[in-house]
Amino acid sequence: MISDGEVVSPERLLAELGGVSPDSPVGRLAATVERLTREVRAAQAEAEGRALIELAKGVLVERLKCGPAQAARQLSELAEQAQVSPLELAVDVINQAARDRMSEVTDAFLAATKAADEAAEAEAAAAVRLRAAESGVLAADDTQAVADALLEQALRPLGAVAVAIWAAGPDGSLTLAGSAGFSPAEATRWRYVPPEVVTVARRGLVERDGHWITALKDTGLPTIGLHHHPDGGRAALPAGTGGRVHGVLEIAWPGPLERQPPQIVRQVEALAELCAHTLEMYTPLPGTQEPRVVPDAAELMDLADGLHDPALVLVPHLDADGHLVDFRIQHVNDRFLDPAGRPRAVVSGALLLEAYPMAAGESELFQRVERVYATGEPFRARRMNLTALVDQVPLSAVADISVSRHGTSVLLIWRIEDETARLASLLQHAQRLGRIGGFEENVLTGEITWNGQLFDLFGRPQSSTPVPLEELPAHAHPDDGVSIRRFLRTLLHHRRPAAAAFRLQRPDGVTRHIRIVAEPVLDTDDRLLLLRGACQDISAQHWTEVALAATRDQLAHTEQQATERNRLTLQLQHAIMPPTQAPLQVAGLQVAVRYRPAETEQLVGGDWYDAVVLPSGMVLLCVGDVAGHGIEAATSMVVLRNALRGLAVTGAGPGQLLSWLNIVAHHLNGAVTATAVCGLYDPERRTLRWARGGHLPPVLVRDAEAAPLPLGKGLLLGAVPEAVYEENEMQLAAGDTLLMYTDGLIERRDRPVEESLTHLLTTARTAPSTLDQQLDRLLTYSKSDTDDDTCIVGIRVG
Repeated sequence: MISDGEVVSPERLLAELGGVSPDSPVGRLAATVERLTREVRAAQAEAEGRALIELAKGVLVERLKCGPAQAARQLSELAEQAQVSPLELAVDVINQAARDRMSEVTDAFLAATKAADEAAEAEAAAAVRLRAAESGVLAADDTQAVADALLEQALRPLGAVAVAIWAAGPDGSLTLAGSAGFSPAEATRWRYVPPEVVTVARRGLVERDGHWITALKDTGLPTIGLHHHPDGGRAALPAGTGGRVHGVLEIAWPGPLERQPPQIVRQVEALAELCAHTLEMYTPLPGTQEPRVVPDAAELMDLADGLHDPALVLVPHLDADGHLVDFRIQHVNDRFLDPAGRPRAVVSGALLLEAYPMAAGESELFQRVERVYATGEPFRARRMNLTALVDQVPLSAVADISVSRHGTSVLLIWRIEDETARLASLLQHAQRLGRIGGFEENVLTGEITWNGQLFDLFGRPQSSTPVPLEELPAHAHPDDGVSIRRFLRTLLHHRRPAAAAFRLQRPDGVTRHIRIVAEPVLDTDDRLLLLRGACQDISAQHWTEVALAATRDQLAHTEQQATERNRLTLQLQHAIMPPTQAPLQVAGLQVAVRYRPAETEQLVGGDWYDAVVLPSGMVLLCVGDVAGHGIEAATSMVVLRNALRGLAVTGAGPGQLLSWLNIVAHHLNGAVTATAVCGLYDPERRTLRWARGGHLPPVLVRDAEAAPLPLGKGLLLGAVPEAVYEENEMQLAAGDTLLMYTDGLIERRDRPVEESLTHLLTTARTAPSTLDQQLDRLLTYSKSDTDDDTCIVGIRVG
C-alpha cells in the first residue's frame, strides 16, 4: 500500500497496479511522474546550492573586506586549488565561519561591555546569521518555512527556543501564519486571535519600537506557549515596511530575558522586516480565516462614490528612503464638503497635511490615519471638531469620523452633525426628563396624534387609540370635572389658549397629577382647525408642595410654642428677679442689684441674684448662673435660689451652704449644673466671709484701685454628689465697694476671660458718687457680645 505523500518508482507503481506494462498509458504516466520528480529534486538541490554559495560569498565579503564580484572570483579560485566543487567549498566556508563565530556571539550576548574588537566580531556574526536567515527566507515556500529558517539559522544562537509569525488582519485580528518551536496543539489553539484581545503580539503591533518582556509571568498577558515557558522572556516586534505593519514577529526564550545589546536589537528588527516581505504575500489557508480581499484604488473610489457621507480615499506618500511621510488625497466623493469651503478639485490630488495642515495638531487626525494604515485596525470617533483641521477658518464643524484600511489605501469618512436632528434629539430628551407629552387633534377629520411620552403619562400602550379632549373628564377625578369643563369651554368656544390642572385616573389604577395646556389653530376664515397642546406630569411637584405646606404649618406651630415658652420664662424671671430691687435697710451699708435680661427671648437663661438680711443680722449676698437657656434653666434657677435662702437661716457659713446647694443641684431632674458665689457680711465687724463654686471671683474696689478677690477652691454645683468648698474671710473698710456678677457682664467670643476681666477692673476703678450709678456704668460700658442675661450685686461700706 502506498501512503499519502510517498514518492515511488515507476516499477513499484506498476507492481502496485498489478503488472501494468510500461508501454501502456498508465506506465507512461508513471515514467512521467518519475522524470518530473527527478527534475523537482534537482531544482531544489540547485536552489539550495545557490543559497549556500551566496551565503559563502557573504562570509568572504565580511572576512576579506571586498565586494561581491571579488568574493565570487575568490571562491572559484579556492575551489579549483582544492579540486572540489564550489558548492562543497561553500559548505566548508560556512561551517568554519559558524564554528569561529559561535563562541564570540555568545560572549557578546552575555557581556555587552567587551572590547571593541570583540564587539566588531559579534556584529560580523550577526551579519552572517542575518544573511543566512535572509537566504533561508528567500528559499522558503511559505511562512511556516520562514519560521523554521529564522529559528534555526538566526535565533537559536541567541538562546531563543521558539518563534511565531503573526499576520495582522484588516479588522485588527491576528492570524498565526507560521511558528517553530511550539507544539502543533499549541499552534492550533492559537491559530486566530480576535480583534481587541490584548496579547503579547498585540502589544508588539501597537508599540512601534516593539515590546520586550523580561519574564512573561510578570505581565499577565496571554500568548502562545505560555504554559511551557512561564518564566521566559519574550520579544514582539512589528513586521512592517513603508509605514505599513503587516504583522508581528514574536520570539520566545526559555528563561528571563536581560536587556539586549544594540546589535542584537538591530538584528531582531531586521528579521522582523524580512517577515514583513513574506507577510505581504501571505494568504491564510482555506478554513482558517476569511481570505483577504484587497481592493485596488479604483474599486475603493467606486465604493466612496456610493456612500451618503463625505469620503476621501487616501494613498500613502513615501519619501526616497521608502518611509511614510504623508497621504495623498486620491479621490473625494460628490458629497464631500470641505470645512474651508474649497472646491473638490482643489482638495483632490493634494497631500493631506498640505490641504489640512492642522490635522497633525490637536485633532490628531493624521496620527489616527497613520496608525490605521500601519495596523489595519479601524478608528471611529464621535463629535470630532473639524475646525482645527484648517487654520484661520471661522467655521465650527463637528463630525463623526471613520477611518479604515482597504488594501494599500485608506478610506476617511466624516459625517457632519445635522443641527436640526441634534435639536430634535435635545427636545425629545427634554420632554422625557420633564415628563411632558404632546398632542395634536384635527377638529375636522377627528384624527388625533400623540407622542410616545403622552401614551406613557396616560398609562396606555402606544397601539391604543388616543383620548379626545372632549372625553377627558371621563378619565379625570370627579372633583376635577368643573375645572376641565372650564378649560374645554375656553379652548373650544372662546377659541383662546387655556390651561388646567387635574388628577388623571389611569387604567392601571394609578392617579397622577397632570397640568394640561393647549391652543387653538384657526384658518384664514377664523374657523377652528386644530388643537395643539401638551400634558406634564406634576405629581412630584404636587406632593412636594403638600409636604412643604405641612412643614410650614408644623414650623409655625413650633414657633408659636417656643414664643409662648419664652414669654412664660421671661415673666417667671422678672417676677422673681426684677431689673431693680428696693434697697436694703442696713446700717453702714449700701446694697444695689441689677438684672439685664437677654435681648433675644430664646436666650433667656438661668442667671440669678439675691441680697437679703438674715434673722441673725447677717446679709446674704449671692449670684449664680444655671447652665442652659429656656424654661428648664429658669425653673432650676428658682429652685437653687429659694433653696439657698432656706439653708442660709441655719447660720451655716458660705462654704457649707454651697456644699448643701451642690447636693440639691445634683439631685434635680436632668442633672442640673450651675456656678455661684455666696457671701455673708457682718455689719458689726465689717467682715465678709465668702466661697465660690466654679464662678468668677468678686471684685473689690478700694482707693481707686480694683482687684479680684483670691480664687478659692470649689467645683461647679451639681457636677459630683458631694463637694467641699473653700471659705475665705476679709476685712472691709469704709468706702470699700464689693461687686458680684455673672459672666454675661464680661464674656466675649473673640477674646479670653482674663482680658475681659482686665477691662472690667479698668471700668470699676472710676467710682461715681452713688452705688447705683456705678452699677449702671458697668452695664453701659460692658463689651460682652454673647447676648446673655447679666446679674450684678454691689455693696458699699459707709
